[in-house]
Amino acid sequence: MAESTDKQEDALARRGLMFILSSPSGAGKTTISRMLLEADPAIKLSVSVTTRPPRPGEKDGVDYYFVDDATFDRMVEEDDFYEWAHVFGHRYGTPKGRIRNALKEGQDFLFDIDWQGTQQLKQKDDQDVVTVFILPPSLAELRQRLEARAQDSAEVIDSRMERARGEISHWAEYDYVVINDDVQACFAKVREVLDAERMRRTRQTGLIPFVRELMA
Repeated sequence: MAESTDKQEDALARRGLMFILSSPSGAGKTTISRMLLEADPAIKLSVSVTTRPPRPGEKDGVDYYFVDDATFDRMVEEDDFYEWAHVFGHRYGTPKGRIRNALKEGQDFLFDIDWQGTQQLKQKDDQDVVTVFILPPSLAELRQRLEARAQDSAEVIDSRMERARGEISHWAEYDYVVINDDVQACFAKVREVLDAERMRRTRQTGLIPFVRELMA
């Protein structure tokens, strides 16, 4: 009987959500994002548009949509972004057309964006947004993680640490806050948040006809 009930719940129509993970560089949002995408086929990565050049191994349309400044300017003028921001000398934006249509069909999207992008997204579509901020266990640990990457100079790491302090100051603007002192434990908490938000009454559009049938 329990199995039948579970299948019925899974079949209920549901509006999709925009699941935002933010953190300072090095605090773990990219790792958690990858783990979530591998573990949960029901959520897709929102691919951002950026003016920065591709890094080794990155693919256009998969990691980012890489565009020039003129193209980005045109998209801003045509209001083609949910949000966009300057980050380390380049611009990043979230194209909104396909996302809005897919949300109606129940598709969930994962966003790996900073606090500025999060605020812009909430202003435009607050009902569909769920925000999670990932904190490092300490600033010393955060710096150690950045240095362990061996990708940036000391000057760039100093810049990222300064930016991290500013980003952390916005933690209270998020729905959920998780400390990443253990990546597996952090991932488990993030999945719990996602599962709970999918069950929100207001998101389960199929509940009204289902309950009407129950009470008929």
